Amino acid sequence: MKRKQSSITAQGIATIRAIESSKRPEQRICYDPLARQLVNPIIYLLVKLFAGYGERRAPGTMDFLIARTRYIDDYLQASLDGGIAQLVILGAGLDSRAYRFELLIGHVNIFEMDHPATQRAKCSKLSRIFGELPQHVSFVPIDFNAETLEKLYKFGYDPQQKTLFIWEGVTYYLTAEAVNETLEFVVRNSATGSTIIFDYVYASALTAAHKRGEITRMQRYRRFTGEGLTFGIEEGKAGEFLSQRGYNQVENMTHEDLKRTYFTGSNRNRAIAPIYTIVHATV
Repeated sequence: MKRKQSSITAQGIATIRAIESSKRPEQRICYDPLARQLVNPIIYLLVKLFAGYGERRAPGTMDFLIARTRYIDDYLQASLDGGIAQLVILGAGLDSRAYRFELLIGHVNIFEMDHPATQRAKCSKLSRIFGELPQHVSFVPIDFNAETLEKLYKFGYDPQQKTLFIWEGVTYYLTAEAVNETLEFVVRNSATGSTIIFDYVYASALTAAHKRGEITRMQRYRRFTGEGLTFGIEEGKAGEFLSQRGYNQVENMTHEDLKRTYFTGSNRNRAIAPIYTIVHATV
């Protein structure tokens, strides 16, 4: 990401959530009533206008993003039921969970970590939506490729509390070193029973001779957006990858699992891109 530029990807993903949330309850997979207010109106209109074209160029990508939101929402709810005391959202972008999950407010310490430019833009939006910047969230500016999560301690993070780390839509853009450092921090600085959930792309999809459309475009336009796809985990290797880094109870949610879980009834014909997976693991 460019130093002074707010994340373009975050805007696009929030727009996809907003479009899905505008559907009737029986049709939508995820529901984010704040997404529409968080995105730039021009980007919203552009994404909505070209959604069909984007789906043809990268079939199933939008529905993966929608299913990802729903699955992480469900996992957060299960974590709340399991008694987490802290929530850390890594690379928060325009994530709205801290404001739409009422059980979080007053019960869980929340930290949103993100690139300073993206975070400033989001805080401005939140102030307009709520009349002031919500006080129940600690906003921690960070460059994941240059700084470590040790910065959390300056904002009141407690390593003795059971914590959920949400790392949604971030690993793709990081170096392998930055990914390893984040995973190591979580293992060494969170209480037993803490968990991390994140999504990743299969490493082979990044180097394939014939890449999917969204991979090619992201890599081609990296110098303009500052957001290129660089990191992946090979298919079937996430369990070994995380076990080697001190995690257990590793569970993968593949595109087939997501489709079987959420895309039923009138949504049964919607496709999910096969190169992305969500994984969660326990400290």
